[in-house]
Amino acid sequence: MSKLLGKCPYCDDGKIEVRAIQVEGKPIKLYACTNAKWHYESDFAELTPDSTCSFRIFQNQLRRWNKKAIGENEVRTLLKEQQVKVRLYSANAKKEYFKWVILDKEYGISVLWDEDV
Repeated sequence: MSKLLGKCPYCDDGKIEVRAIQVEGKPIKLYACTNAKWHYESDFAELTPDSTCSFRIFQNQLRRWNKKAIGENEVRTLLKEQQVKVRLYSANAKKEYFKWVILDKEYGISVLWDEDV
């Protein structure tokens, strides 16, 4: 049985669970609704026709801003508070900074670049 992190914000009866998947040959976690069923092919994920929800957050979604992973506790906070403060790192400036991340129905999560933390 998968670990459950909380209630799905997008559907009435779904729960957010932790799934282990492979992306580009590397194991990562996918935080997805129990009503979201995915078909994987060559590192490409697509919802199956019988899915009734599309909630998903990939663990490595913020890697381009040098955050290795979104953790289970951060996802729990997102589900409860609809936002979470994350630490990012600028390789060019060689410094860390904090931004708010919110749920995004299309992309899973979004960084609020214009909001100061």
